[in-house]
Amino acid sequence: MSAPPAPRRNARFTEVDADGPLPWHMVAAVPRILSDALPFLEETAARYGDVVPFPMNGRPAVLVDGPAGVRRVLQDNHRGYGKETIQYTSLALVTGAGLLTTDGEVWRAHRRAVQPAFHRDTLAHVAAESVRAAGLVREEWDAAPGRVVDVDDVLMRATLHVVGRTLFGADLVDGGAAEGHRLVGAVHEALEVVMRRATRPWTAPPGVPTPTARRLTRSRATLDEACAAMVRSRRAQREPGHDVLGLLLASGMTDGEVRDELVTLVIAGHETVAASLTWTLRLLAEHPEVVARVHAELDAVLGDGTPGSAPDGTPGSAPGGTPGGTSGGTPGGTRSVTWQDVARLPVVRAVVDEGLRLYPPAWVITRRALADDVVDGVPLPAGTLVILSPWVHHRRADLWPDPTRFDVDRWLGEPAGGRREGYIPFGAGPRLCIGRDFAVVESVVVLAELLRDRTVAPAGPRPGVVASVTLRPRGGMHLAARPRRPVPPRP
Repeated sequence: MSAPPAPRRNARFTEVDADGPLPWHMVAAVPRILSDALPFLEETAARYGDVVPFPMNGRPAVLVDGPAGVRRVLQDNHRGYGKETIQYTSLALVTGAGLLTTDGEVWRAHRRAVQPAFHRDTLAHVAAESVRAAGLVREEWDAAPGRVVDVDDVLMRATLHVVGRTLFGADLVDGGAAEGHRLVGAVHEALEVVMRRATRPWTAPPGVPTPTARRLTRSRATLDEACAAMVRSRRAQREPGHDVLGLLLASGMTDGEVRDELVTLVIAGHETVAASLTWTLRLLAEHPEVVARVHAELDAVLGDGTPGSAPDGTPGSAPGGTPGGTSGGTPGGTRSVTWQDVARLPVVRAVVDEGLRLYPPAWVITRRALADDVVDGVPLPAGTLVILSPWVHHRRADLWPDPTRFDVDRWLGEPAGGRREGYIPFGAGPRLCIGRDFAVVESVVVLAELLRDRTVAPAGPRPGVVASVTLRPRGGMHLAARPRRPVPPRP
């Protein structure tokens, strides 16, 4: 007769029937969690398994990392989980009730209202503005001493340009570098406050005039001012238009609801893409053999000097007058990227995918169980806080052999090219990020445009990762740009 299973060590501290850390383990880990949560989450999943309960007062909290469990929460039973979590409650202090923070019918109504602006037909516009944004980066790179820039800083402003022009028909950096710095600074300041509140529940509640609260008020005022200016300008035109701003104004939403969606898209639309591109450029700088493959592909696709040549050989349209770039073919060189080129750049796309796997900007996703559920065979009571981490999930050796290696071949050929199991940088299921295709096209075009006639090199050691609202490089990301040998003219 077999002996009964030994009682769980943590049975006194959580009703969730799975092994996990004990209260004194959590107390000892608090400094690490506050300074760098990523290794803590990795080690917790590696030690305890796919469903890990934390000893918490009140409602249970669990880390879910198994593929079946992640799929259950984000896809199979997505309606059974909501966003009543400290992560989204804190974020709402900045964004209000936007797409990132809302649930239920409000979320569905707002998503339906703006969905047409993210249709595939709009991606050609995204590609054109991404070329112009890359031109801003190229200009700063070429003008910098030693051609070394903080790409984290300049990409934040460049991606803000893309968001403004494509979603709102406005130039959010129209005032030049100073205005771009001001708006980007307001976003960063607001998100720092959000992160502090999310990780330090003992922070004074909103309304108490602490220095942190004053910073948040100041940042919100800058964002509100930018959004109000866009709305005034569009209403003066008397034509709503078909971009996000036009659709919001035509939807019947209140001014407050329009403001919340605009701020949400300003933050989500540029911060995440810039963070991903920053880390991806660093990975490329450390892997010249991958850059060589990218150059070979760009030479083949862009090196004919024919602007806008489509995959079938028919002429396309190239954006003209791109800052810091070329508006057409250059003898012995490469032309600028066009929308038609995107499908012909599988290696660049693989670089983007692998960068997102290793450095997913949204490194943590939280949900609250609305009813009792069973996840990976473990019963979870209603009210359980569920923590998912793309950072941890993308480092599972059973899904990603040699998971910490930068390997673009994971995404090339079959079946690798079609495999998306365990890949969740944009979430999954019906709440998949509305801007996924927007972000991928922008990233492919910006990388191709930056690298078509130059290469990148590290300008110092790799910075540490700051797990804020997105993954940011500690102290910035300084990289050098170097011209490469021009492509020889085709006979």
